Amino acid sequence: MPPGLIALALGAFGIGLTEFVIMGLLPEVASDFAVSETTAGWLISGYALSVVIGALGLTAATTRLPRKPVLLGLVVLFIVGNVLTALAEDYGVAMLGRIIAALCHGAFFGIGSVVAASLVAPAQQARAIAIMFTGLTAANVFGVPFGTFLGQQFGWRSTFWAISAIGVLAFIGIALLVPKLPAPEHRVRLRSELRAFRSGQVWLSLTVTVLAYGGMFGAFTYIAYTLTEVGGFAPGAVPWLLVLFGAGLVLGNFLGGRLADRSVDATLLWFVSALIVVLALFALLAASQPATIVALFLMGGFGFGTVPGLQSRIMTYAGDAPTLASGANIGAFNVGNALGAWAGGLGIAAGLGYTSPIWIGAVITASAVVVLAVAAARARRSPAAAPAEDVALAATSAPTR
Repeated sequence: MPPGLIALALGAFGIGLTEFVIMGLLPEVASDFAVSETTAGWLISGYALSVVIGALGLTAATTRLPRKPVLLGLVVLFIVGNVLTALAEDYGVAMLGRIIAALCHGAFFGIGSVVAASLVAPAQQARAIAIMFTGLTAANVFGVPFGTFLGQQFGWRSTFWAISAIGVLAFIGIALLVPKLPAPEHRVRLRSELRAFRSGQVWLSLTVTVLAYGGMFGAFTYIAYTLTEVGGFAPGAVPWLLVLFGAGLVLGNFLGGRLADRSVDATLLWFVSALIVVLALFALLAASQPATIVALFLMGGFGFGTVPGLQSRIMTYAGDAPTLASGANIGAFNVGNALGAWAGGLGIAAGLGYTSPIWIGAVITASAVVVLAVAAARARRSPAAAPAEDVALAATSAPTR
């Protein structure tokens, strides 16, 4: 395995940690800045929306530049953003730091995937990309619980100093271990890529991604409050409960990819429908600690089990112009993040309690089922509109975020 892949995976780990760790630290952040839970939640929504801007804007702006210097520049942006967050003396500066760090997110994964594939033989490219994306998975399973624990013990700023240090290590690793790569000879032909958006199924797929992922995030954004204020767990238990969520994430992502190889729409309908049931039961039984433990695992499993199918579906209907559509779907995941955090925050601000984000998430997820059912029905009526499934579904093994 080329050592450069390890450096790329370390960068992916740091970026994933930046995005998700703040969810376990929202109470500490809100208390430090003397803001409401809803206002603190905007640090998540602001990050997610900035990912969308960076994924499209920075990727397009750097298409003809040498990829290694671009990656290094993105990591510098990541470090600056996290240092600024760690140093922030008020909420506005913290938000600015989050936005700066988020701008590198989508571009790093998009360009990093190309670099990872270039480090190995053609027959090993998918495996190389998967190795890079293990950093993102590891961030959810191990990094977020540890980062939450660190922030609870030494202050939330310590977590962002640790993330900044990870960024420095990733910069050194990429500088030393990733070989110099030439700039792309040709720009991606934007006009041909835009053809994908003529497909109604592409737009339906993007809508399902926003709603399905947004529903799960509506419940997860304020999970620290739900666990401590409703479930009665001690704050110190939150990191270990997040490990359960991460374990569900890994299992769900694996099973979702395997099942989507057989039928994308059927798998998505089953997983999203199951997620609605899990969210509703979680909201009803959140005061029960055993039920909460089970619900966290299942929420991670069914929530992230949709990811391979969602990415595969849009690539299927994008046909021979999948690049921009795939990037747009990564943006749609983050729009869903922002939507879920915003909507869940509205429930808390309205005085509906800390289970209200879970109920709101269930409603958003239910709307995803409606849109998905319409899309699947249209696909059955017009099968000629889609490329051959066995070709398009080869993408299900590729990471999505």
